[in-house]
Amino acid sequence: MSKVRFRAGRALSTLPYGVMGLVGIAELATPTGFGLLPLMSLGPAFAGLVGSKRRTARIGMVAVLLCVLLAAYDGTLGKRRVYIAAISVAGVTAAGLAAVAMRERRDAELASVRSIAEVAQRVLLRPVPRVAGQLRVAVSYTSAVAQARIGGDLYEVVASAGGTRAIIGDVQGKGLEAVETAALVLGAFREAAHDEPELAGLGRRLGRAVDRELQGEKFVTALLVEVAPGGHEVTFLNFGHPAPLLVRADGTTAFPEPRQYALPLGLGLHGGEDPSPYTVAFVPGDQLLLYTDGVSEARDGTGDFYPLADRVALLKDPDPDAALEGLRTDLVDHAAGPLHDDAAMLLLRHRED
Repeated sequence: MSKVRFRAGRALSTLPYGVMGLVGIAELATPTGFGLLPLMSLGPAFAGLVGSKRRTARIGMVAVLLCVLLAAYDGTLGKRRVYIAAISVAGVTAAGLAAVAMRERRDAELASVRSIAEVAQRVLLRPVPRVAGQLRVAVSYTSAVAQARIGGDLYEVVASAGGTRAIIGDVQGKGLEAVETAALVLGAFREAAHDEPELAGLGRRLGRAVDRELQGEKFVTALLVEVAPGGHEVTFLNFGHPAPLLVRADGTTAFPEPRQYALPLGLGLHGGEDPSPYTVAFVPGDQLLLYTDGVSEARDGTGDFYPLADRVALLKDPDPDAALEGLRTDLVDHAAGPLHDDAAMLLLRHRED
């Protein structure tokens, strides 16, 4: 994508000169007085697409100079059509300068918004610890909005006295409301993960916090994970979230699912039972991929979902960050364009004893 943008930018940079050159050639090839000189204004018109005000003004001056030289060449210098052409070039150059000024102001505002978004991301989605208890951790977040840094997906890893606990979740909806809800869930998780002795208690506390704040049909799917110190098991608590991908040391895979899915966070007031914890073996050499539906539901050009289970070979890299980056790149390639939903992935590897 960067090469394409570079080539497009270079083409736009040379376009004004190319257009003026073609107009000059056409003026020389047509009979005197044919009236092509006003088309020189296309040069400064295209100049406003990229570059600075100084560059646009310079191209406008070049266009006026070409008008004068061509008029002198065919003996029409001083005639009305030459003045009309010069005025046309000057007017379009002035409009181009105004457009450049507006574009530069908009770019500055966008840069400011991006800077604020990056700060918000560091506060909301803090860097996860690379090592937590018996786990090595890597994380990836891909926003569906090209200019955005954060969205409604959330994740966190906390090393507490009771073990290492992690959460991954997906807020229903988009925009600032989704970000606010994600901040609510993460704040409640970061506090309760250190206080609650059991994963079920942590889940109930999250449910109460979200039920108090969310209105209407808003909800958050979430998966809570706990690896006790010294243990060879991992415990899950699933609030309507996609099942994690468990990759064994021998390369076999599984998607551990609860016996019965519970309602997402925020829908507790609508009735339904709390989720029940369930446990599977998790030994050195195993790895666990937590993800949001932006991964599992990413479609290619033919409408096929991303085949996550078929891509486990990408997770063989000894460096968990490199492994997750390889999977993220493959996901984007599969979508063959911008993702339609945010995609968060959290990779937990059981370290060798």
